[in-house]
Amino acid sequence: MRVYLPSTLPALARVVAAGELGPAPLTGFAVTPALIEWYASGDTEELEYVALTEAARASLRLLAAGPTAGDGEGAARRVVLAADVPDETVKAGGGLEERARVRVVEPVPLKLLAAVHVDDPAAVPDVEAAIAVLPAADGGDDDARFVVDGVEDHELLWYATQEIPDLLT
Repeated sequence: MRVYLPSTLPALARVVAAGELGPAPLTGFAVTPALIEWYASGDTEELEYVALTEAARASLRLLAAGPTAGDGEGAARRVVLAADVPDETVKAGGGLEERARVRVVEPVPLKLLAAVHVDDPAAVPDVEAAIAVLPAADGGDDDARFVVDGVEDHELLWYATQEIPDLLT
């Protein structure tokens, strides 16, 4: 099953060093039966895009939760790791508002990564602005919500797994 795992650039560097993403359980996003039922008119590609978008939102929250100072230029970039994991390691994990959320119950070896999706460096100012207003957006501030939603105007770039070392330098 293809699972989209939210991350950050510093966390990706740690995954590379460790050889796996863990410890389990890991929060991810995937094309779940609940997502298929909710988005009945979508094809597989559209459903995977929804799961990827949800993972990108979770990546923004990871960035907001941890310091990025000292992590290097462009650290405030959303990162989503796409992995093909065995179906039996994925458990449904979301409610009605989180139809794509899953739990991966085992660490994900680096060899199971299929691709990495990362913000272009040009998105950094918008990502930083969204991080700054995320608490206000969560509190119902419509202007802050507009800023947070605006980050989704930036499409994540696709990187093959062999490009990870270049991405981290």
